Amino acid sequence: MNSLKKFSKVVALAAVVGLLGTVAVGCGSAPKQDGAKPAADAGVKGSIQVKGSDTIVNLSQAMAEEFMKKNKDASIAVTGGGSGTGIKALINGTTDLANASREMKAEEKAQVKEKTQKDAKEIIIANDGIGFIVNKDNPVKELTMAQLADIYTGKVSNWKELGGNDEKIVVYARETSSGTHVFVKEHVMKDKEYRSDALLQNSNAAIVKEVEGNKGAIGYVGLGYLKDSIKTLGVKKDANAAAVMPSEATVKDKSYPVARPLFVYAAGEPQGAAKAFVDFMLSSEGQAIVKKMDFVPVK
Repeated sequence: MNSLKKFSKVVALAAVVGLLGTVAVGCGSAPKQDGAKPAADAGVKGSIQVKGSDTIVNLSQAMAEEFMKKNKDASIAVTGGGSGTGIKALINGTTDLANASREMKAEEKAQVKEKTQKDAKEIIIANDGIGFIVNKDNPVKELTMAQLADIYTGKVSNWKELGGNDEKIVVYARETSSGTHVFVKEHVMKDKEYRSDALLQNSNAAIVKEVEGNKGAIGYVGLGYLKDSIKTLGVKKDANAAAVMPSEATVKDKSYPVARPLFVYAAGEPQGAAKAFVDFMLSSEGQAIVKKMDFVPVK
């Protein structure tokens, strides 16, 4: 009989211990499981500054807006001003990410290292073609790379020298802080100086507007700025080559001779919200925005 009572007490005590254990687990944190995902409402938090290339500014803004829709606690401020402006801001620590339509120069990378003690991190987010545009009333339809160089260096100054009307060529270009300005100088003009009477503009949209209203004008803009109100010229690698129009297909297959990658730079590996935004840009969703904005996806 005593044995039965003792057994009953042991069973009761075990039950109480089990109940207390259950309550303790319920009141505390759930046990961690391998491979468990973070809470769905965690989201990305923090603010990001993005500065630089005017070519990329609309694309970057569109990506930022979509990213912020998905991450209500994230804030992204995107401003243009040119690749050089963005790179200077990165060097000075006043931006998290720098948009650039040209590759960062060796001396700029050295300055990033000196100022931040970190190496410049380069990310290619898209590809682009630079379209050369003229007024719709201009009869010229195509030019060689050499002819473009002659126009922009000042060797040729009248459209009749290129098969067009007897009309002065009015040259529009981007301002000196622009990555597109530098790219054209290096890859089209072979590092020769721009003609002294070139009219420098602070945006792609400004060049489009000027060319629309000037019959003698020529300018250059990124793929995303080509429109029906202007004429886009075919470009020939040399006099014997076929003229190629700038497009997603011709940039992708590398047949268009004035094409380039578009960059985002950071000081060191991006962290936190900046890393999440870079990851978004390279995701299938981000690359779909690249395509929608008339640039060429890298993935």
